Amino acid sequence: MRNKRTLFMVEVAIFAALATLLDFIPIFKMPQGGSVSLAMIPVFLIAFRWGLKGGLLTGFLYGVFQIIVGQAYILTPLQAFIEYGLAFTALGLAGIFASTVKQSLINHNTKKFFTYVSLAILLGSALRFFAHVVAGVVFFAEYTDAENIWLYSLGYNASYMVPAAIISALGLGYLFKKQPRIILNDQEQASYRAAARPSEQIN
Repeated sequence: MRNKRTLFMVEVAIFAALATLLDFIPIFKMPQGGSVSLAMIPVFLIAFRWGLKGGLLTGFLYGVFQIIVGQAYILTPLQAFIEYGLAFTALGLAGIFASTVKQSLINHNTKKFFTYVSLAILLGSALRFFAHVVAGVVFFAEYTDAENIWLYSLGYNASYMVPAAIISALGLGYLFKKQPRIILNDQEQASYRAAARPSEQIN
């Protein structure tokens, strides 16, 4: 039990740090904050591997690390809490679907597997997106000449959140399907092999 807890904490810390590192190498960076990157993938991976607790903690640490390394754009403490506390922690809610994703993978139900991976990432991404939209309306309205700040904030945040979510869903879905051991423990891997058709047996 102690070894499992230690492994959990180590993996959470490492993957939160990896998410922060990936944020330094964006595919595309927005002029007023936000970027299309692979940074959400480590958070979602831990959420699927360890469930809700792991996902929430990894997301929270990712937000904290953003502030520590100077990646955060902070106007007020409340804005920082919303955009780097709530928003990044919300990504971990993808862990709600962890058991369903694992079971569909074990049962070789490809359609269900990809559906729930996508739904999980959509949930986490949508909640992060909502937090950024609200923060944009409340704290950044004075920095834009937009007539409708809600539409501006929705469009601005969607421009990087939607591509990042799609990249995360496609990347993790493919990765887990090809390497199920990434999210399955030893017992689950045994069940996966037992349920496999002869042509799907893994080494």
